[in-house]
Amino acid sequence: MPTDPPAQPPIASDDLLAQIALSRDEYDRAREKLGRNPTEVELGMIAALWSEHCGYKHSRPLFHHFNRAKHVGSHNLLTELGAENAGAIGIGGGMAAVMKIESHNHPSAIEPYEGAATGVGGIVRDIIAMGAQPIALLDSLRFGPIGEAKQPPSEVERRNRRLFEGVVAGIGGYGNCLGIPVVGGEVGFGDAYSGNPLVNAMCLGIAPADSLVSATAGRPGSILMLVGADTGRDGLHGATFASVDLDTESSDRRPAVQVGNPFLEKLLMDACLGLVRKPKHRDWIEGLQDCGAAGITSATVEMAARAGAGFHLHADQVPQRERGMTPYEIMLSESQERMIVSVKPEHEQDVADWFAEHELDCTRIGVVTARDDDGEARVRVFDGSAEVAAMPVALLTDPPQYDLEGRLDPSAAECTSFKPPLPPDLEPSEAKATLLKMLAAHNITSREWIWRQFDQQVGTNTVVHAGSDAAVMRVRNPETGELLEKLGLAICVDGRGRAVELSPLKGAASAVAEAARDIACVGALPVAVTDCLNFANPEDAEVYRQLSQAIQGIADACLTLETPVVSGNVSLYNESDLGSVTPTPVIGMLGIISDYRKAVRSAFQQDGDRVILLGHHAVPASALGASEYLHFVHRLEAGPVKVDLQAEKNLVECLVDAAEAGLLQSAHDVSDGGFAVALAESAIAGPIGVNVTRPKGRLDAALFGEPPATVIVSATPENTTTLHDVAEEHGVPFTEIGVVGGDRIIIQNAPDIPLIDIPLSQAANAFENALEAAMST
Repeated sequence: MPTDPPAQPPIASDDLLAQIALSRDEYDRAREKLGRNPTEVELGMIAALWSEHCGYKHSRPLFHHFNRAKHVGSHNLLTELGAENAGAIGIGGGMAAVMKIESHNHPSAIEPYEGAATGVGGIVRDIIAMGAQPIALLDSLRFGPIGEAKQPPSEVERRNRRLFEGVVAGIGGYGNCLGIPVVGGEVGFGDAYSGNPLVNAMCLGIAPADSLVSATAGRPGSILMLVGADTGRDGLHGATFASVDLDTESSDRRPAVQVGNPFLEKLLMDACLGLVRKPKHRDWIEGLQDCGAAGITSATVEMAARAGAGFHLHADQVPQRERGMTPYEIMLSESQERMIVSVKPEHEQDVADWFAEHELDCTRIGVVTARDDDGEARVRVFDGSAEVAAMPVALLTDPPQYDLEGRLDPSAAECTSFKPPLPPDLEPSEAKATLLKMLAAHNITSREWIWRQFDQQVGTNTVVHAGSDAAVMRVRNPETGELLEKLGLAICVDGRGRAVELSPLKGAASAVAEAARDIACVGALPVAVTDCLNFANPEDAEVYRQLSQAIQGIADACLTLETPVVSGNVSLYNESDLGSVTPTPVIGMLGIISDYRKAVRSAFQQDGDRVILLGHHAVPASALGASEYLHFVHRLEAGPVKVDLQAEKNLVECLVDAAEAGLLQSAHDVSDGGFAVALAESAIAGPIGVNVTRPKGRLDAALFGEPPATVIVSATPENTTTLHDVAEEHGVPFTEIGVVGGDRIIIQNAPDIPLIDIPLSQAANAFENALEAAMST
């Protein structure tokens, strides 16, 4: 085998560097570290692993904030942040929950169906690579406006509808084929997302804590085997494509979008999990890794880095589905449904036979090597007898890190008061029409049109479906199939882009707080976070400040709420020729419920139940800051962003204790749309009417403001006093405001002074049909 370095190539041109998203300074740094000009294959590998998508060049220097909340909470962290494909946390009974969220924004902007589908496929393989059984999928989506029903859509709205429809179909099409329920998520619409939609996919998995698998190459002599699909040219430069802005020429990069095959992924999932479930088979392998962004390059280099080893890889031995593929294309292809398995040499045939039984090809493509005599672990790639790449592993895993200075844009200065001033207060005569209008707003209206395309019940472990504040899943031991007693897991995703734009620090903290409230509303204790940070170009000082402040805000909230960040993803350069996206950090939250049979729904349950407001009963005008009401009714994005983390923690603990004691008939947090919308949603979900007195304060704020740490609950009359005692014990304000019953939604200005009185059917019609009507136009 040759050991001479590859032939010296010429210096790369500016056009080539632009194509692979590598700056001239970064190229010169690579040359200096290599001591020569990189070869074509080396340059492609460096560009991919030094891309923003893989290398986190602008975000990693900020992750130290997360370390403050590293070991808070009562549950056992089983992985270090960023050390593995996903984060794992002990949940009791010897079991671990494994969770991760990732973005597939740029691919979905070009090919919405395949972009979203392969986003699901990629996040599922991250969970599989940990040796965990995927049990639930969620998604967080953002699109530009799709227009209203019965109105001809503009060209932009028509494109947004195509993206929306394609993304939803891609998520459902791929997830349903895998037999993994899609149990929840969120979707939002705003002008800033027209050129660059956001498609974030989250997956939750379960595994015995003592059988988690590491993505390591293992000891020298171990065999690197590629299992799954043959390698094609799809996905070339996918990592670098995700690390640049979208522009008018982005459609030319369709080859950078991967093409998925969910049926092959199902075979791959079952085979990989079957391999790691039995100790005898698990002992055959050293590690398991997904071929995601940058394909074989990232998978093998990351495995080697974890092992402190190098490897020799033979590109010509990689099974190919297209003729004439070059080593460059083979190493950087992002063809889907592929995994790398590091196999103990004496079990190479055992592993090959195992995958053959599952109708999967498994091919030896390389071998793990010890450090060279100079102490350096090296990557060597061969094409036949020719060596086409020879680099230190450390060079590839040490991209430049940019710790920049952020700057507050004076024209978008953080609001401490309303600028422009608040509009005039809502007239009582307008309250009914405004509520119906708000219920039909696309950022509030029912997501039933989306949920119908997803299989929520496959696997029969879904206890609380999409539509409540969070989904709840039973937990089964994936090795035996037995239920883990009464243990349940709650999961949700939340993002508050408008609030983050107004105040990155408080807005991001409030997103964590809202996710924790959602988890607590179903009766679960929030225990862990996975986040996806969707921002525009970090080289812009204003954007960098947003990113930095948001990370700090997330860390602050996680520290107080005792929900450590266990995994995550950063998606930058989310902008197009139409402008930058709204900064949108998305929070995936995991909660644990000791008895899933006690899970609480958002729907009112029965006549006579008392309606109680836990939290703010006197709502200040500041609660209108960053609200959907100001945005939708008055076209304003203004006002202060309020968050009270200690009050949120008190409320969460109150809700969990109340649910555990069986005191809650329903619980629903006051968030988008405020009190009146939350009340109507619980009534419509019943379906059962309600009669209450509104909170105190200026009318628009009381009805549609979004105060922090506020939840509407219902309880039977005999449990109301005990619930009051629990709230008092936790320092949570408790106000009984009305009663469940009838077939109307009645909100009074004060006792016996009517304000809103509408048939439940009328409210339901406004809430349930707006999205489908718009998409049917």
